[in-house]
Amino acid sequence: MTTIVTDTRADIGFPRLLREWRQKCRLSQLDLALTAGVSQRHVSFLESGRANPSRTMILQLSETLQVPLRDRNTWLTAAGFAPLFRTRALDDPQMGQVMSAIRMMLTAHEPFPAAAIDRAWNVRMSNAPFDLLGGMLGEDIWARVGGEAHNLMRLFFHPNGIRRFVTNWASVGPLIWQRAQREAETLGGADMKAVLDDLGPLQDDDILWSAAETALLPVLPINLAVGDLRLSMFTVIATFGTAQDVTADELRIETMFPADPATEALFRQAATSQ
Repeated sequence: MTTIVTDTRADIGFPRLLREWRQKCRLSQLDLALTAGVSQRHVSFLESGRANPSRTMILQLSETLQVPLRDRNTWLTAAGFAPLFRTRALDDPQMGQVMSAIRMMLTAHEPFPAAAIDRAWNVRMSNAPFDLLGGMLGEDIWARVGGEAHNLMRLFFHPNGIRRFVTNWASVGPLIWQRAQREAETLGGADMKAVLDDLGPLQDDDILWSAAETALLPVLPINLAVGDLRLSMFTVIATFGTAQDVTADELRIETMFPADPATEALFRQAATSQ
C-alpha cells in the first residue's frame, strides 16, 4: 500500500496567514507581487512554505495588504520574529499626543455628538453632546444593554437598546450589522466577532440580511423618535493614518452630524443651555 504524505507547511503559521489576507483583499498572487514590488514566484513560495520570509518582507507585504498592526505582530510571531508594534494603554504617557488629538477632535465637533471607539465599537472617549444624546435615549440605556463597556453594537442590536427608537431601522439596521461584519473580517477583529456572536441569536434574519430599498443618498441618516423628540443624524468616521501603536491603529473617531435643521437647532440650543 502506498502512503501519500501531504506537505502541511502551507496550512500553518505565516504561509496560511499570508494566503488568507491576500484572499480577503481579493488579490491574486500576481496582483500582490506587482503591488508589493516582489516576484510572483516568491509570493508563491512564501504561501507554500517553500521559502521563509525576512522581517522586512513581512512588513512590506503586510503594509501592501493594509493589515492592522495587531495582526502584523501575529505575522511576525508566526514567522519566528518578535512583535514590533506595542499595545499601549490609553493612559500611557507615550499616548499623550494621541489622546490630546482625540480630545481636540471631540471638542471641536461640539455642539454635535462624537466619540472615539475601538475595533469592537466600545466607546473609549466621548464629548458632552454624545453623553447628552445617551441621556435623551434613557439615563439607564447603557445598563439596559449590558456589557463591560459602552458598546455601540449592543446599543443598536440588544433587545433593550435603541432599535425601537429608530424609525428607519429596516434601512439602517442591516447596513450597520453588515459594516460590523465587514470590519470584523477585514480587520481581523476577534473582539468584534465575539460581539456579533453574542448578539446574532437575538436578531431577526429578515432585518439583518436584506436591507430595504432606499434612495441612493450620499449618506443614510439614522432617524430617531423618542417620545416627542425627533432626531436625524449621519456619521463620518476618521482614523489615524500613520499609527505605530496597536491601540492608536484600532481607534476610530465617529462624528455625528445633523441631517436636518431641526436636529441641528436642538443640539445648538442644548449647548447654550448648559
